[in-house]
Amino acid sequence: MTEQAGVPPEIAQWFEGRGWRVRRHQAEMLAAADEGRHALLVADTGAGKTLAGFLPTLAAFCPSRLGGAIPVDGLHTLYVSPLKALAHDVQRNLLTPVEEIGLPVRIETRSGDTPSDRKARQRARPPHVLLTTPESLSLLLSYPEAPELFSTLRRVVIDEVHAFATGKRGDLLALSLARLQALAPGMQRAALSATLADPDSYRDWLAPWGDIDSVALVEGEPGADPDVSILLPRDERIPWSGHAATWAIDQLYEKIRAHRTTLVFTNTRFLAEYIFQCLWDANEDKLSIGIHHGSLSKEARRKVEGAMARGELRALVCTASLDLGIDWGDIDLVVQMGAPKGSSRLLQRIGRANHRLDSPSEAVLVPGNRFEFFEAFAAQEAVREGRRDGEGFRPGGLDVLAQHVMACACSGPFREEDVLSEVRSTQAYAWVDETIFARVLDFVATGGYALRSYDRFRRIVKERDGTWRLTHPEHAARHRLNAGIIVDAEMLDVRFRNGRSLGKVEEGFGASLEPGDTFRFAGMDLEVESLKDLDLVVRAAKRSATIPSYMGQRMPISTHLADRVREMLADRAGWARFPDDVREWLEVQDWRSHLPAPGRLLVESFPHRGLAYTTYYTFEGWPANQSLGMLVTRRMEDRGLGPLGFVATDYALSIWGLEPVEDPAALLSPDILTHEFVDWVQQSYLLRRAFREVAVISGLVERQQPGKRKSGRQVTFSTDLIYDVLRKYEPDHLLLEAAWADARSRMTDVARVADVLDRAAREIDHIRLDRISPLSVPVLSMIGRENLPSGAADDELLHEAESLASLAMRVDPVLEDQFRRSPG
Repeated sequence: MTEQAGVPPEIAQWFEGRGWRVRRHQAEMLAAADEGRHALLVADTGAGKTLAGFLPTLAAFCPSRLGGAIPVDGLHTLYVSPLKALAHDVQRNLLTPVEEIGLPVRIETRSGDTPSDRKARQRARPPHVLLTTPESLSLLLSYPEAPELFSTLRRVVIDEVHAFATGKRGDLLALSLARLQALAPGMQRAALSATLADPDSYRDWLAPWGDIDSVALVEGEPGADPDVSILLPRDERIPWSGHAATWAIDQLYEKIRAHRTTLVFTNTRFLAEYIFQCLWDANEDKLSIGIHHGSLSKEARRKVEGAMARGELRALVCTASLDLGIDWGDIDLVVQMGAPKGSSRLLQRIGRANHRLDSPSEAVLVPGNRFEFFEAFAAQEAVREGRRDGEGFRPGGLDVLAQHVMACACSGPFREEDVLSEVRSTQAYAWVDETIFARVLDFVATGGYALRSYDRFRRIVKERDGTWRLTHPEHAARHRLNAGIIVDAEMLDVRFRNGRSLGKVEEGFGASLEPGDTFRFAGMDLEVESLKDLDLVVRAAKRSATIPSYMGQRMPISTHLADRVREMLADRAGWARFPDDVREWLEVQDWRSHLPAPGRLLVESFPHRGLAYTTYYTFEGWPANQSLGMLVTRRMEDRGLGPLGFVATDYALSIWGLEPVEDPAALLSPDILTHEFVDWVQQSYLLRRAFREVAVISGLVERQQPGKRKSGRQVTFSTDLIYDVLRKYEPDHLLLEAAWADARSRMTDVARVADVLDRAAREIDHIRLDRISPLSVPVLSMIGRENLPSGAADDELLHEAESLASLAMRVDPVLEDQFRRSPG
């Protein structure tokens, strides 16, 4: 690559010295920057996306471009990533070309883990390149020196943009970008991703003032197709139920032995701990196997990351904490334990293997049960076809906007019209008008009508000249202590008596333990010594332990994969691709009942153990099915059907009661979302939980105070008290509106509930049976076990599933010959 193509000779020579070439998309990212355009790069993992994003920055510091001038001191480029681990990894990899080319570029990271003295020094004497997260960037903007700090900014690079742009972290980043653009009008924006289903929607999000034409779309060179296989039991009999896939441990260990380095992904922190322990139990060769998830201490995570970078581990069991961008070239196998949930997520995880564009990544999917087998099969096909999925964009959250307004006030006095103009320049908040913004300002200034008599909610005030300022400097310090978007379940520090921290467990779990109880965490058996404030003091246990269950949010199956699974079930000619026991399962289901079909809703009713059961095959994900279960049982109660309970999975909802459901369509009429839904959400814990989160994000309730942190119980007590006051005296309060938006979209997945109702209104296949159907076995086997930790309950699940299956799969002797002779 020559300078005539736009690449400085210093960079071209560095590529040539490594036996590489500047790829087309890397040169196009540089060309877009030279033309003064923003850019969105969509390229496969291993295509050198991060280097492409930084190429304009490196070029700006090349002697051939400086023309003998000294580089301008100050912050030149911001790199924003969703993960602290990714920022540290990028720093390691970015230092290599900087040092080998000899560029005068200083690179540093900044996150919640950065020491306070270094943060202060970065504000006073910033590096040329700062690697950070959306939350840390927002906090930087809250300091009075922000205008001077960012005045030299020329470029912002947003890595793995798909991971957070559609959520509240994306709202916060969009507002920060607008603020940065006002402070540095010439700033260029660049975003990078390997897994975007709709690039234009992300161009719209990235562009200031919705000017999508100002954002160049750069598509990467295609890479080698990944090698994705599905691991089956040796007898090819896939379990009916369960999620941990512990049947595969011996086979998984064999694959670890046969590869250099294996990355084993799980969908929850609990499963990471559980699978890690299972692998250690099978580890006859004493291979180096590590564990990584978000609850482990910073020191533990860094230690594992360093060991992986040095090639010292043979396997690493992890969660989404390592989904994104980590460049460890020695990984030659990625394993997904359990359902992949989405093709984009799977592609992202597969990309951790080899991390080279020209080499195929090897991945193995390990389904925990039969429905997960279909999901894995659908994901395998989607990857083969290059089809991606992902969440859509929604209006920005008012709680996030309130936090941003407070950050602006902490930086210095501001004029209402100036900040509103910045806010409206974003895609997330283009809908905000003067009236809505005035409500946000009033909330930040007084807490709202019902709370304005309390001094502690008076944070900003409007002066006679029309500017807004802080009522007291201490509000700035309190804001910086509490600002952030991620509102996790309250956690307890797990530490030894000498102070050494192991990480965190949920407060609800820790509070249930007493001295002498044992549990397993960070790969160790621990015994509780005491619970002091927010510290769970432990020592090494002398006996085997139980395992903590992390109650994190469930990832639902994507709409894309759900549609593919329905199509697979309806495609009888394609059943030949499946193992014999799965094919027989579908054949008996088809013989005795129906199979779910695209565009239709299958509902089965049957007696079982003296009760009336109804199973709805929605394929809309656990949150939507859970919400539908709550709504339908309320209607059944009103109609005298005596509902007794329900159980939900990603694929189906099963409800049992005293009386049979004769007309499921009446239970699924669309008006359920205008009447029962509103009543249910208002009376359930959902709205309170949503309010707790928006109250914390907006700054109404503070978790952190100087020298101490409120417990989860204290935060919940405060938010519940305020919630009751607002519901009674100010039902149209800004935060109640924000909580409603969260409850509808995120917690209840009401859009996917509406999809079920829409299908029900068009066509229902209601099948009445004399006993349980084969397809309902996986969901019914979950009854009474759904709240138990995955893995710990798997033995029970398998036993119950086999018992139910023997009943469901039995074909009456008189009909058996006809069944065996039937087509398919």
